[in-house]
Amino acid sequence: MTSNLAQRVAVSAIAIPLAVGLIRLGGWPLAAALAVLGVLGTREVYDLARRQGIAALRLAGYAAAAAIPLATFWAQGSARQWAGPALYAGAAWLMLVLVTAMARGPDARPLSTVAVTVFGALYASGLLSFLIAIRHGGAGGAGNTAAVAWPATWLVLLPLALTWIGDTCAMAVGTLLGGPKLAPVLSPRKTWTGAVGGTAGALVAALLIGRLILPRVGVHLGVWVLATVGGVLAVAGQVGDVAESLLKREAGVKDSSALIPGHGGVLDRLDSLYFVIPSAAGLYKLFGIV
Repeated sequence: MTSNLAQRVAVSAIAIPLAVGLIRLGGWPLAAALAVLGVLGTREVYDLARRQGIAALRLAGYAAAAAIPLATFWAQGSARQWAGPALYAGAAWLMLVLVTAMARGPDARPLSTVAVTVFGALYASGLLSFLIAIRHGGAGGAGNTAAVAWPATWLVLLPLALTWIGDTCAMAVGTLLGGPKLAPVLSPRKTWTGAVGGTAGALVAALLIGRLILPRVGVHLGVWVLATVGGVLAVAGQVGDVAESLLKREAGVKDSSALIPGHGGVLDRLDSLYFVIPSAAGLYKLFGIV
C-alpha cells in the first residue's frame, strides 16, 4: 500500500464514522461542523483567487461562511417568519463588503474582490447548508428521537452514498474502457464512458438502497422517485466535480490545498457535494419527502 493510499484510508476511517455520527445527532453540532467546513472551503476559494492577484475580503467572507449554516438551522427550527430578517442581514453584510472594498480604493480591483468574497462564502458554505434542510426538514425537524432521526439521517446519507458509489463506478469504468474525454481541458482523466458508468452505478445503487435499506428505517420511496434521485444526483455530482476543477485550472493548481492528508483540500473532497446536496434537497421538496 502506497503512502498516499494509506493516508486516504486512515483519514476516511476517521471521517466517515464522524460524519455519520454528526448527521445522526443533527442540530447545532451538525450546523457547527458545516460552519467549520464552510470557512475552510471559503478560505481555499480565496487562496485560489489570490493566485490570480485578487485579495478577497477574508474576515467578512469567513463571518458569512460561518453564519450561513448556523442561521439556516436556527431558521429551520423557528416558527417565526425569518425570511425578512435574513434578507436584511444579507443586505447589511453586502453593504459592509462594499464599504470595505471602498476603503481599499479602485486600484485594488474592487469588482473582482467583492465578487470573489461573495462567491466564496455562498459556494463553500451556502450550498452545504442545504444539508440542514434535508436533515431537519419535514418530520426531521420535529425532534431527535430514533423514530424521527434515523429516517432523516438516511435521507442525508442517501445522496452521500450515491455520490461515492457513482464516483467509484465512473473511475472503474473509465479506467477499464477508456474512450473520449468528458472535459479534456478541465479534467483530463474523466471520460464519457466513465460518466455513463457512474450514472448507471448511482441509479442501481439508488434502487437497491431504496428497496433494501430505506424501508427498514421508515423511508418509503417509489421506484420512479428513486430512479430520478439516482440519475439526477449522479449527473449533478459529476458536474460539481468538473466545476471545481474549473476554479483550480484557472489558478494553475492540482489541489485546492493540502489540508487533508492524501485527499487534498476541503473543496477537493466536497466538490461533487456542492451540487449534489442542493439538488437532493430540491428533489426531496419536489416529491414531498421533506
